[in-house]
Amino acid sequence: MKAPAKINLFLRVTGRRPDGFHELVSLMCPVALYDNLTLTPAKQGIHVICGHPDVPEDASNLADRAARLFMETAIHESFPSVSGLTIQIDKKIPVGAGLGGGSSDAAAVLTALNRHRGYPLSTAALMELAGRLGADVPFFIQGGAALATGIGDRLEPFSHLTSWTALLVYPNVAVSTAWVYKNLNLRLTKDEKKLRKFHFKGRFFNVAEHLVNDLEPVTAKAFPVIEEIKRLLLAHGAAGAMMSGSGSTVFGLFETPGRAKSAYSALCDNQRSQNWTLYVADLLIHRPVIA
Repeated sequence: MKAPAKINLFLRVTGRRPDGFHELVSLMCPVALYDNLTLTPAKQGIHVICGHPDVPEDASNLADRAARLFMETAIHESFPSVSGLTIQIDKKIPVGAGLGGGSSDAAAVLTALNRHRGYPLSTAALMELAGRLGADVPFFIQGGAALATGIGDRLEPFSHLTSWTALLVYPNVAVSTAWVYKNLNLRLTKDEKKLRKFHFKGRFFNVAEHLVNDLEPVTAKAFPVIEEIKRLLLAHGAAGAMMSGSGSTVFGLFETPGRAKSAYSALCDNQRSQNWTLYVADLLIHRPVIA
């Protein structure tokens, strides 16, 4: 299975709920940067294998949790169950980067197991399972660009997005999403929103006008490299640049793959001197067609 990364093209935090979670409005889009997962039936137990030092190989791994949840549900629903599974993850999406790699891996496991067992669970049932694992997991089940509301769990496909190529720059700084939200000043965010509120209904996304991320100031204050990367991307031809999610990856949007590749070449010196990792990836704006 190929599990794509995602970027947030728009992220507004609209409030905080009594349970501590934050309400938001976010336009998310998968991009063509993938983790590769190989699932192999085993006699018993769930086993995760991944060579990345920051990826756990125990039950705390979201892919592991996804497999266990699917199997428990399959047994409960009297569907044929898988007795065991080995999940091998070839990790290409950086960890703690705001690109949703763990959530995408979990979605890939759910999708693969459901397909392997002959689709015992409906799409709605699979989305419900995904929501129990994390707010971003249903997005990867659905595929394509989507407008997320609530805590990110209410999804509406977004068709008003044109093709772009992204240059992703990961400064090799892992950021805790929980820490970012804890340090978010919601009052200042609301004040700014009075001036820059965007209604998505029936409107095409405009890069120059609508790239907004309420979490960016929090992460950028702790890691000034965020602003440095944005300046470089804009200086090398990006139509717009912004941090994705809670960070630390910054992306620039380019009108053509050629322009993105030219910027990639120009930024390679910084990559070598500052240990940055760069990726050129097209936006995957359409929902995949599953046979």
